[in-house]
Amino acid sequence: MNDTKRRKDMKRRRVKGARLLEQGERPAEVARRTGVSRQSVMRWQRALAAGGIKQLAQLGRRGRPRRLSEAQLKELAQCLKQGALAAGYATEIWTVPRIGALIAERFGVRMANGSVWRVLREQMGWSVQRPTGQARQRDERAIAMWKKQRWPELKK
Repeated sequence: MNDTKRRKDMKRRRVKGARLLEQGERPAEVARRTGVSRQSVMRWQRALAAGGIKQLAQLGRRGRPRRLSEAQLKELAQCLKQGALAAGYATEIWTVPRIGALIAERFGVRMANGSVWRVLREQMGWSVQRPTGQARQRDERAIAMWKKQRWPELKK
């Protein structure tokens, strides 16, 4: 789920929760129905009392702000799509530590491997891709010819 969709979904939950609170539902019941913690519902209740449903709808995400902007994430995606060879690595395989080093070099942001993985998975929507056991340069016709002509000679 991308970030914009997640924000809209949370806003819908907050508004639904506000309506339930206005109808007199207990915070624990509102939390159960909206799928959030009771502490979140209590925070919603305080915002509702302070400024009404408009203030509640404007509540932002909690926690530490993101370390990479949307523009930086797009630039990172372009760098990753160019390949690890283009970034100066000996093989074409991207690993989380390599991506972390690229982020540190390119954007000046050092991240733990778990944070790099979270950025790739949650913010960029990427997933693990295992390399196939075959080389990209594999020439099926040459292999077939070798099996047909050279292998029987070697087998003798």
